[in-house]
Amino acid sequence: MVFLIFFLIISNLLAKMPTDSKIFVAGHNGLVGSSICRVLRENGYNNLILKNHNELDLENESLVDEFFKDNKPDYVFLSAAKVGGILANNNYPVDFLTKNLRIELNVISSSYKYGVKKLLFLGSSCIYPRLCSQPIKEEYLLNGFLEPTNEWYAIAKIAGIKMCQAYNKQYNTNFISCMPTNLYGPEDNFSLLGSHVIPGLMLRIHNAKINNESEVVIWGTGSPRREFLYIDDLAEALFALMNEYNSNEIINIGCGYDLTINELAHNIAAVVNYKGKLIFDSSKPDGTPQKLLNISKIKSFGWAPKMNLINGLEITYKWFIENIDSK
Repeated sequence: MVFLIFFLIISNLLAKMPTDSKIFVAGHNGLVGSSICRVLRENGYNNLILKNHNELDLENESLVDEFFKDNKPDYVFLSAAKVGGILANNNYPVDFLTKNLRIELNVISSSYKYGVKKLLFLGSSCIYPRLCSQPIKEEYLLNGFLEPTNEWYAIAKIAGIKMCQAYNKQYNTNFISCMPTNLYGPEDNFSLLGSHVIPGLMLRIHNAKINNESEVVIWGTGSPRREFLYIDDLAEALFALMNEYNSNEIINIGCGYDLTINELAHNIAAVVNYKGKLIFDSSKPDGTPQKLLNISKIKSFGWAPKMNLINGLEITYKWFIENIDSK
């Protein structure tokens, strides 16, 4: 028993990232990547390898190979991805499938080739079947049909998960995969065509306010239920997983509760101080009826989300005003 306890302590110490480790954050300018960098620096990790798209095109196999050969990172956070909401997924299925597949294949294969100690792959809650029991457990993956409005992105993310598991099985790597729920926060993509639900709604409602419009039309019935996690809560979870989690199985990251899109839109309108009407267009797609993750596995590591939704929306809107609307 004493030997077992000693072994577990030593194994845990060896699993943690030394603060002088070379860490590649793929997608460091994005919502997730920028938050990962903040958390790493707050914890004393300053040897970060960061490349923007102009410096390193992750879809280019030879450039990625050359980058890994020259830099030889110890740890990799793979947060780079082609992302977007229902409209973008519907309009550009080839882009969402092929771009994400190329990024995943290039980064994961080069990580193995050049001896990365550990890689963390960011999946998405959209990998789960459209209709499955709630809250969604990790074992529900591939147990049903995907949501048609984002199946191309989901298939690419599932391929990334299976790629990590395949390398672990064949080459004994330590490539882990986590599935975050819907994310929001500063540094998000605020655009009418490519944004996710919170920044998209926030932008449209804000524009309606400053243009004195009496109503905002929102896609769908407003009845689907969604879970939203503040980005810094996710980054704290990822940091903990990179140090503590070494399983081949996927792990969910969420906040543990959901609300309807109708409720979300009214919360955003209150934060923006918009007094007009919110009209829901039922002729537009709703997407998955409900998507709430079971987070019991990650909570067993001592992690729990800190930010409540209203405070998170207020911080996000303040950042939007200071960084987007002022331009």
